[in-house]
Amino acid sequence: MSELALRVLFSIVAAPIALGIVLVGGAPLAALLAVVCAIGAWEFYRLAIATGARPLDDAGIAIAGVTPLVIHAHYLGLITARPAFAALVVLGICAAAIWTRGVEGQPLGASATTVFGILYTAGALGFGYALRYHDVVRGYDSVGAFNLTLAGLPLRIPPGGILLVFPLVVTWATDIGAYAVGRAVGGPKLIPSVSPGKTISGAVGGLVVSMLVSLAYARLVLAPGAHLGLTPQGALLFGACLSVAAQSGDLFESLIKREAGAKDSSHLIPGHGGILDRFDSLIFVLPVAYVLLGWLPMPLFQ
Repeated sequence: MSELALRVLFSIVAAPIALGIVLVGGAPLAALLAVVCAIGAWEFYRLAIATGARPLDDAGIAIAGVTPLVIHAHYLGLITARPAFAALVVLGICAAAIWTRGVEGQPLGASATTVFGILYTAGALGFGYALRYHDVVRGYDSVGAFNLTLAGLPLRIPPGGILLVFPLVVTWATDIGAYAVGRAVGGPKLIPSVSPGKTISGAVGGLVVSMLVSLAYARLVLAPGAHLGLTPQGALLFGACLSVAAQSGDLFESLIKREAGAKDSSHLIPGHGGILDRFDSLIFVLPVAYVLLGWLPMPLFQ
């Protein structure tokens, strides 16, 4: 089977499952993010080791995998997660480097790489859960939502699910727009030393398409489905910022792979490479989206 066929087949099977989990939220979403973060951390440390670093990878993978579950428990009120806990984790990693790396084992680099791997994966992707239960939808998740019928069964899509899909759709629009315009127009390369295939025209195309899709989603989906509104200027700004974030995330992961001398972060996903290859844009997008949705005016429409 060709790589393209594998890619299409995997997407047909995985995309509906992932979308369903995103819309349902709760424990299934936390579990999905835990798996993604743990595997993403494993891939990151694998790339880091290829550059000569010596991270405490076992500890980093475990902490990255647990982080979304801790976020879930915090939102349920089972525990109270405080910034001081994150500081204790960092200090614990530094202390562990004393005994596991010593003077000759690059203790500074080991500690820094381990902490960064956790932040780059779980620290960023954990915002996916936070977006699903963002303050702008908390407290009225039962207020009118999309009510669909699938296979004869009623299906209700809650506002939090609609909100989380928003940055996902804008990210996909950036990828599609950049690819289509880049292939059609061509022209000067964006950063050939990092990603030889990307062009300036593709970057601009991705930006424009994402802004238009953001405006359309805000008007046609977010407002009627989640009863939330964005001004046209706010929707365009949201799309532009997320497009820049998505393209920056893609380039940063390419930069890491270049340093490690790797084409893909791994070969776990048929036809797609690794987790980081698929989530590189969202690693940058999700935190930016969370902040923007807290800043931009989003009135509740009855």
